[in-house]
Amino acid sequence: MILDQEEKFKLIFDSLQDKKTEQTMFNGFLDTYPEEWKQLKTTFSKFNRSKQAGRTIPLPKPEVSLRKEIRTWLKKNKSA
Repeated sequence: MILDQEEKFKLIFDSLQDKKTEQTMFNGFLDTYPEEWKQLKTTFSKFNRSKQAGRTIPLPKPEVSLRKEIRTWLKKNKSA
């Protein structure tokens, strides 16, 4: 989970000079918030290691999760 996600995505969106797509937003997030990205990957890694054998709990990879959040944000804000 990303703290202050709405503000961070808006800041990235407003700073983009290129076409404002899911990919450019994703790259912008990685460049602007490397510590947040590291935290997402660390959380995923810890969760993956803590699973008990034979039990699966679906948790999307950090890349998939972040892209989904960006996609949802873009849809919500393009229609506004």
